[in-house]
Parts: sequence; C-alpha cells; structure tokens
Amino acid sequence: MNEEEIIASGILELYVCGSLSNDDIREVEIAIDKFPNLKKEVEIIESSLITLAENVSPPLSSIVWTYILNAISSGTNADSTTGTNEKTFNWAGVTGWAAAILLLGGLFWVMNQKNTLEEKVEFTTTENTELEDQLQNSQQELLETENVLAVLRSDDYNTVILPGNDAVAPEASAKVFYNKEEGIAYIDAKSLPTPPKGKVYQVWSLILEPLTPSSMGLLEGLSAVQTDLYKFEKFPIAEGFGITLEPEGGSETPTLSQLYVLGTVSQP
Repeated sequence: MNEEEIIASGILELYVCGSLSNDDIREVEIAIDKFPNLKKEVEIIESSLITLAENVSPPLSSIVWTYILNAISSGTNADSTTGTNEKTFNWAGVTGWAAAILLLGGLFWVMNQKNTLEEKVEFTTTENTELEDQLQNSQQELLETENVLAVLRSDDYNTVILPGNDAVAPEASAKVFYNKEEGIAYIDAKSLPTPPKGKVYQVWSLILEPLTPSSMGLLEGLSAVQTDLYKFEKFPIAEGFGITLEPEGGSETPTLSQLYVLGTVSQP
C-alpha cells in the first residue's frame, strides 16, 4: 500500500491505540521508516490522544512522568532492516502509555461525575424532606387553627371583652371566649403589650359579690394553643375576668396596681 492507502485504512489509529498484532506493528513501523509523512501522521494521532488524556485526567506528578519517559526510552531497538545500531523511537511504547493515561483519566472523570451526581441526589432528597416536614407542620397548624375557630364560633362560647385599665394600660385589651358549662376559656392576648423582663401576665376569674379572685394560670407556653391565644379550664364559674402583671411564676393574689384589663360576663 502507498501512503494514502495506509492513512485511509485506519491502521495508523489502531497502531497508536496498541490494537495491532506484533506482525502488523512491525509492518507499520517499516512503512513509517519508508514514508516520512506516515511518521508525522502518527505523531498527530499520538498528540491528540495525549491532549485528550490531559484534559480528562488529573495532573500526573513529575515522578510518574519520569517513569513513563524512562520506560519509553528503554524500549528502543536496532533497525533490523539496515543492520546498523541506529535506534528507532518506540511508538508502541508511547501509544501504550497514552492509552493507559486516557483510560485512567476516563475512570477519574466517571468517578467524579458519579460522586457529583450522588451529592446532588442527597442534597435534593434532604431538601425535599425538609419541605415535606414544613408542609406537614403547616397543615397541622392550619388544622389546629380551624379546630379552634370552630370551637370559638360555636354557640357554646360567649365572648367577653376586657378593656384596658385607664390608670395602668389604657391602650391594652383582651378577649375571653368562655364556656360556662364546661369551665373552659380561651384568652386572646394579642392586644396586650409585651411584658417586661422578669414579669408575666396572670389571668384571674372573679366572683363579684363579694369580690373573690381565683387564679386561672399564666399567659405562657404551657397554656398557649396558638400565637397570643391561651386555653384555660377547670376553674370556678366566673362573673368576670382580669389580667394582672406579676413576677415570674405568678402570685397567690392579684397585684391590683398592675391590673391591665378587666371585664365582666354578661348575664343572660
């Protein structure tokens, strides 16, 4: 075959990739010695493989490159066709190392892509789990709100308005949703000012004649059912309600100088 036929046959690519038998390799090397253009074609193919390997694989250390170059250099042999000691470059050695580098680079690339994909899947799974938890919590809060509203809107509850004490907190107010038969009350405290540090609001049920206050509890986390909405039960029948500001932990009797709101239950 002439130069053009050899190039068109694709045998040079197989030679560069190390996929030929020993006899075919020898025939290609003889053709390379005979046709200088074939040597340039092989160099172009080899350069392309090395460039590709460099692009997909991590940088090799200088020690590894030195080892590769020494291995290639040691693979030179005498030209059997001329009978001289002139050395020919070991193209099979070069192509073997290039193929190994290409394979190693490809493996590193695949492993990196796999790790990246696993990280993305893990992140997406975690994000979806958090969103599901948030949705579940929101649905639960909505259900609780609907249940509370249904209770407060029922005919079993009377609404008691507690206006602010002009002498202490004229802008304050509160609402009590009161079920007399069951002794249950919901306190809407959103219109009460935030208590100062070390203080807490305490709710009192009142008997008016004679004036007898009984503590229902504190406006704090234990009695909260929604934001600024508190539930109290199992207290005596009330003719009125009051809310005072007390030291943390509450008081046995109301501090009347800190009475913020007060209101009476309307009689049927």
